[in-house]
Amino acid sequence: MAGRTVRVLGFPAELPTDRAVDKLTIHFLRTRNGGGDIADVRVLPGSPPCALITFEAPEVAQRILRVKNHVLKIRRTRYPLEVTLHAAELRPDEVLRG
Repeated sequence: MAGRTVRVLGFPAELPTDRAVDKLTIHFLRTRNGGGDIADVRVLPGSPPCALITFEAPEVAQRILRVKNHVLKIRRTRYPLEVTLHAAELRPDEVLRG
């Protein structure tokens, strides 16, 4: 089903992958952020790193995209996130976390 995956930039590159997955999952599960049930979170290495978050339903991804200011809070630091629709869908047979 198309339109369920968003691409996220702006979280700190020094954050370990498993911690980034946890923090992003918590943020995008919260209804106050427009979130909902998540099927997969994948953090891709790079400079800057990005994450692909696939939701169970496309409506959740659309709600996420309508929220203008996503801010990830880690301790006392706030990281503004850039969230865009990702064109490709993740397949269930792909490796889930890198």
